[in-house]
Amino acid sequence: MTRRLGSGSLVIATHNAGKLKEIGALLDPYGVKCISAGSLGLPEPAETGTTFAQNALIKARAAAEASGLAALADDSGLSVAALDGRPGVYTADWAERQWFEGAPGRDWYMAMGKVEGMLAEKGKDVDRSAAFHCVLALAWPDGEYAIYEGRSDGSLTWPPRGAMGFGYDPVFVPAGAAQTFAEIAPEQKHAISHRADAFAKLVAEQFGA
Repeated sequence: MTRRLGSGSLVIATHNAGKLKEIGALLDPYGVKCISAGSLGLPEPAETGTTFAQNALIKARAAAEASGLAALADDSGLSVAALDGRPGVYTADWAERQWFEGAPGRDWYMAMGKVEGMLAEKGKDVDRSAAFHCVLALAWPDGEYAIYEGRSDGSLTWPPRGAMGFGYDPVFVPAGAAQTFAEIAPEQKHAISHRADAFAKLVAEQFGA
């Protein structure tokens, strides 16, 4: 049987305030107090894994070992069937600006354009199916861990549509829908997203919900 988290403090392995708020809201009903790795001054480990699960576990284990508390990390990204699953674990890397392109940071329109350009090279009848993935890794200081995987299938559209999402949301149309993730209300997206799928599995196992 998988170890239960229970109530108490949980380190969220992120330096992103928005992500902490989102995860904290999901776990608050179960008596879990979420604190970020950033607020504890914990360093961000190098994500050297080749899968979402490996990278999520690297981050969760680093936070758990450094804090002495249970820690939760996620790793997510987009896989495109016609591109052999790319960008995959390198989803964010495809958006990184190079030093000669101006200020450092991420340009998601550049990343979406890169994906579209590669699909266009394969012809107008290219398979445009894609999926968003989210893997949650829950780790304890003694080395025990649990993994929860979520997925949202759909297809890619062009040009980008909508302004409510982030990342590749403006070009991703979830299966059975006509609007992109960036065109639907956040609460609607959160009900069907890859992250929602992963969290539903975590909550079911950890809290019996």
